[in-house]
Amino acid sequence: MRRAGRVVAEMHDRIRAALRPGVTLLELDAIGRDVLHRRKARSNFLGYHGYPAVICASRNDVVVHGIPDGQVLAEGDIISIDCGAIVDGYHGDAAFTAGVGEITAEDQRLIDVTRRALDAGIMQLLPGSRLGDLGSAVQSTVERAGFRVVRDYVGHGIGTAMHEPPDVPNVGRRGRGRRVAAGDVYAVEPMVSAGSDDTVVLADGWTVVTTDGARAAHWEHTVAVTEDGPEILTLP
Repeated sequence: MRRAGRVVAEMHDRIRAALRPGVTLLELDAIGRDVLHRRKARSNFLGYHGYPAVICASRNDVVVHGIPDGQVLAEGDIISIDCGAIVDGYHGDAAFTAGVGEITAEDQRLIDVTRRALDAGIMQLLPGSRLGDLGSAVQSTVERAGFRVVRDYVGHGIGTAMHEPPDVPNVGRRGRGRRVAAGDVYAVEPMVSAGSDDTVVLADGWTVVTTDGARAAHWEHTVAVTEDGPEILTLP
C-alpha cells in the first residue's frame, strides 16, 4: 500500500503544479493518467461503477465526485482533486483542495481549516482509540472555525478494495464507535462547506454540490494504524 500511496502522491504533485487559469479539467485528468502509466499502476477510479476518469475534479461548490470535462479553470476558483492507484492489488486514495491563482482570504481559510481537520482526525488513529474520537476531532476543528461538516459522505476502510468497511464519519463523540487496532488502514477524508451542509447529486449521477452554492473543500489521506501511531501512506 505504500507503493500505491506514493503513486497517488505523485499524481497530486503533478496536478497541483499544473493548476493555473486556462487549464481544463480534462488536462488535469490526462496528467493523472500519465503518472499511472509511467508507474505501471492502475486507476481505482476509472470504471468504478462506470466512472469515466482517473481523477475527481470538484470545482467551487462541488463537494466531491466532479467529472473532469472541458471546463476551464479561472482565477479565484478553488478545486478539489481526488484520485487513487492500485499497485499489486493494493489501493491508495487521497485528495487535496487548492486555489487557482489569487483566491479570497475566506476561501483560503476554508481550505486550511479542512486540512487541519484532516490532520486532527489522523492524530486520533492510535491502537485502542475509537472512530468516534476521529469524528469528534474533525467536527470540532471545523465547527470552531464557523464551517460545516458535510455529513452525507464519509471516509472508509481501504486495502485490497478501494472501499472497505467500516465507514469513517467526520462527526462523532469521543469514546464511541469501532475500536481502532494496529494493522487497520483508513481513508480519512473530511468534506467541509462554507455554508449549508446539505448536498444534492446532479443529473450525471456523480457530481455532488452544496444546495446553497457555498464553496466546499475536501482533503484525504490513506492512513495505516501502527503500534507507533498513524502512518500516512499517500505522501511522497
